[in-house]
Amino acid sequence: MRHSLAALLAAVALSAPAADGAQATPTVPADATLLSVSAQAEARRAPDIATVSAGVVTQAADGNAAMRQNAEQMNRVLAAVKAAGVADRDVQTSGIHLNPQYRYEENQPPRITGYQASNNVSIKLRDVAKMGQVLDALVASGANQVNGPSFGIDNPEPLYDQARLEALKRAQARAETYAAALGLRVRRIVSIGEGGGGMPIPMPRMAMRAEAYDSTPVAPGESSVSVQLEVVFELGR
Repeated sequence: MRHSLAALLAAVALSAPAADGAQATPTVPADATLLSVSAQAEARRAPDIATVSAGVVTQAADGNAAMRQNAEQMNRVLAAVKAAGVADRDVQTSGIHLNPQYRYEENQPPRITGYQASNNVSIKLRDVAKMGQVLDALVASGANQVNGPSFGIDNPEPLYDQARLEALKRAQARAETYAAALGLRVRRIVSIGEGGGGMPIPMPRMAMRAEAYDSTPVAPGESSVSVQLEVVFELGR
């Protein structure tokens, strides 16, 4: 990029009139025309984090047995996650449940036939390339409930800056088009407002399965963020 976001916004700030307070309204000359332009842009890059939810579901005749079996199996799952190189800070319990199982018969009240215990954890991977191996390790160690993965960007702010620059350039180009059609020129930017930025959105690509099976194929694709700007320009002769 020819200009950084900081340099571009600094130039915008210099073009705006000095204000005595944060709530001051910019002074607009009598011969000026104000133009409000909306512009949206997105930026993409390969994700650098991935999250998967994994858990263990067990059933037994009584609640204690169901919880005990679940704990034993879940300890093996957590040990496998640690052995795969996932740090403790990246593993978080997301839910533990114990529910009775019922049998329903006609003209009879529900009857408890056993108990189901479940324990789920959320796992964050900072090496996306290991996702397939981790999924295989989870299942091999006893996880019988797996959801995900979802991909994202650990520090998306530089990507947002890229989208902001592109959105500002688009707004400037549209303002120039309107000004030329009216026989005017763009004098300055009066104000800039940024709408709610979209969270990184995964854009998956199809995975090619190798002839020799190594691990579960996972295609991270790209993640994207979007920014919408509302820019007010001052037009004039």
